[in-house]
Amino acid sequence: MLAPVTVFAEEMQEIVAPTGFMAVLTIVPLVIVLVLLFMKVDMIIAGVVGGAIAMVIGGIGLAEANQKLLEAIPTMLGITVPIINSAIAMAVFKSGGYSAALTLAKRGTKGKVELVSVFIVILLAAATYMSGIGGGSAMVIAPLAFAAVGVVPELIAAMSLAAAVSFTTSPASLESSIVSQLGGFDVSEYVVTMRPYWLLFVGLALVLAYWGTKRRNVGFKEVENDEYAEMNNGQLFKLTIPAIFLLFAVILGPVVNNLIGFALFTPLVYMIATLILIFACTSFSMNKTVESMIEGSTYILTRLFQVGIFLAFINVIAQTGTFAVIAGVAKGAPAAIVVPVAVLTGILIGVPAGAYVGSVLTLVLPVAISLGFSPLALGFVTMGVGLGSQMSFVNITMQALSSGFDIPILDVVKGNVKWISMAAVVLLIISLVMG
Repeated sequence: MLAPVTVFAEEMQEIVAPTGFMAVLTIVPLVIVLVLLFMKVDMIIAGVVGGAIAMVIGGIGLAEANQKLLEAIPTMLGITVPIINSAIAMAVFKSGGYSAALTLAKRGTKGKVELVSVFIVILLAAATYMSGIGGGSAMVIAPLAFAAVGVVPELIAAMSLAAAVSFTTSPASLESSIVSQLGGFDVSEYVVTMRPYWLLFVGLALVLAYWGTKRRNVGFKEVENDEYAEMNNGQLFKLTIPAIFLLFAVILGPVVNNLIGFALFTPLVYMIATLILIFACTSFSMNKTVESMIEGSTYILTRLFQVGIFLAFINVIAQTGTFAVIAGVAKGAPAAIVVPVAVLTGILIGVPAGAYVGSVLTLVLPVAISLGFSPLALGFVTMGVGLGSQMSFVNITMQALSSGFDIPILDVVKGNVKWISMAAVVLLIISLVMG
């Protein structure tokens, strides 16, 4: 009762796929959910409608549906490490570490705006990877980028690309949590598996930002009343120390733990250490530091609760044999292209339903899991959904970039389509070779 466990992949594999007319009928609730998401209906409403229809089709009672709900919510809320990482990262955000880092970059590059663009993408990728929240990172960093270099379409596209591959592979993100829960493996295993591909696509984003800014020959914009511009380099570096430490702990902490033979960099240790560093290196009091962390946990906790409810109804739909039917059809495709086709499906669904990347994953991944996809292949599908979301009018990161750069979201989408599509092609090729 205290620790309910839902074994998603095994349950779906055990469900016998219906045949004939019933096989077609069981697909209807899933299609309705997708249509409602495409129409920008709230994910929970879409889940309730699809789940209710599935209950009628499959003869599923209220007691069984209620049990699915009581299992799904605590399962999602029990993903503690991503919650802790996200909350700590948001506290680092609010303490000014990223603003200080960008100011240092402007000074260090001595007028080379293209290098500052590269640093902006690194900053966004690192912040998103630590917090797991692409929209939250973009909300903070996009205005800084606009103030520094202005509107550069390639830079915006590079930021979108870096955000997408970061929040879909982050040790602190909702998306990584969903993949690990549905796939039945640890978040850490998924994160380590996907890290080389995260670095590859971030590298491509850096090249795009550098090239796009340099070819446009832009210069730094002057900023009035910039409190960080009045600080010396020592003061600015001091503000960045908590961010540097947290990034080190999240990415290299496990490596250090293996080298020394015991777990030194645990969530408890680096949570306390980061909070102490924020207090020691910034103007935040200890009370304000802790309050910032607690407030920072709101986003991911809210989303986990939301996805938990949605997932309960998806599990009800799964009981009718929906995913078993789809998996049976997919098995008929040549084995060599099954993974790329799943990735392409994720990309295409991510475009209209980009506001709900987590919910899209709960629709796409069960089929992939039923087909026996490895963590790497599941990661490619997840990245695909993330890339599709960066061409969506309803995605939070896209809205944050639109607001931060003070341009219509239509311009952000138009600027992204070309470059994100190219990145999607690269992902499809990689999934074909490695998947």
